[in-house]
Amino acid sequence: MGTQLTHLVTGAAGFIGSHLVDALLGQGDRVIGIDNLILGRRANLAAALASPHFAFKQLNVNDTNACRDYLKTELRAEAVQTAWHLAANSDIQAGVTNPDVDLEQTFLTTYHTLKLLQGLAIPEIVFASSSAIYGRLEGALSEDTGPLLPISSYGAMKLASEGVISAAVERFLQRAWIFRFPNVVGSRATHGVIYDFLGKLRRDPDELEVLGDGTQQKPYLHVSELVGAMLFLHEKSREHMNIFNISPEGNGTTVRHIAEATVRAAAKQAKIRYTGGSSGWVGDVPKFKYSIEKLKSAGWAPRLSSDQAVELAIRENLRP
Repeated sequence: MGTQLTHLVTGAAGFIGSHLVDALLGQGDRVIGIDNLILGRRANLAAALASPHFAFKQLNVNDTNACRDYLKTELRAEAVQTAWHLAANSDIQAGVTNPDVDLEQTFLTTYHTLKLLQGLAIPEIVFASSSAIYGRLEGALSEDTGPLLPISSYGAMKLASEGVISAAVERFLQRAWIFRFPNVVGSRATHGVIYDFLGKLRRDPDELEVLGDGTQQKPYLHVSELVGAMLFLHEKSREHMNIFNISPEGNGTTVRHIAEATVRAAAKQAKIRYTGGSSGWVGDVPKFKYSIEKLKSAGWAPRLSSDQAVELAIRENLRP
């Protein structure tokens, strides 16, 4: 085993953050996690909390003084090499209703994390960005596609976060990774189409209401593969600024396919009722696909197709 590294993970108790924590511990490193537990769940960290190499505290990243004091206490002799910044509002629809949610929980969490990193001389950041930064653009989206005109406050605050990270690389960071996620699915999910569909079927097993006409189509990536890609790229891509779309190949999966697969698995008797329209809700980009040529050139490609990731995630989320 090589040298044990120490990582900071913000949003550590969340859907993706907790899987990342498990993976970092699994490769023999030490992890310090913080999470305000608004969307995250302590239960997601059950395995990690049993490890002597994991420390966790419920903190708001925007409270930089409290975070700095905790990290100074927890670090003892060693230094954090990399901050994995996943703390954000992941409920896009909540930001449609109240855009302050995205300002405070998506942009300001990034801004204050960068202040924390500068104060503690942490040299690297890995940032969870999103396809939402692209807005409504035709064709396969590559990392240099533009202009970037997001249609949700969530996407706007993710794009603004990318901007302040770029400026921080110029000022003090040695290196940054910006990973633009697709729709991510799997166990421990707290939101998303599969989570919503299963919740609706628990409340009414005879009917599934689906927003839109079912033709919305996006790539879905299983969380295990997302985390694998993040760890691979962090190790292999070492430019000052490393920007990657992470996604399966192809056109993705339609909402109709997800609805039908969920009904087959959870409530075979349920009728599907579509509300109509090409978009599910305000701020939703109904269709997009990624170019992952840059990702493949770096040496990583997913094993699961978008449809396979969806079907695995449905099975995982059906388990008690």
